[in-house]
Amino acid sequence: MRSNTGTHMHESEINFKISLDEERMPETIEWHAPDGGVNGLQEAKGLLLGIWDGAEKSALRIDLWTKKMMVDEMAEFFYQSLMGMADTYNRATRQTELSNELKSFAKAFYKKAMETIEAEQKA
Repeated sequence: MRSNTGTHMHESEINFKISLDEERMPETIEWHAPDGGVNGLQEAKGLLLGIWDGAEKSALRIDLWTKKMMVDEMAEFFYQSLMGMADTYNRATRQTELSNELKSFAKAFYKKAMETIEAEQKA
């Protein structure tokens, strides 16, 4: 592929393979990203993908998880995703205070989620 300036551009792909059950719920999620060093299919229990549509000024999302994903794993997944989003926001905007607020929320969310899970297990 060539850009308008005539220089060669590199293309990269990330591929997802989703197997569905008879109710169209994800049974397995597999992915690979050769440029990222993930050459063979890797299994995942969940996937959160966000895409920004600049023309429409809207976020598009694909949120999938398998039946194998436990509630405590979902809480950890959300905690780590929120922490990663905070780091990304800080790198992109250098708005450290807002990034730290998101991290504080993520920590409080995770603490409450784990307390809720423990309470449900005792009941």
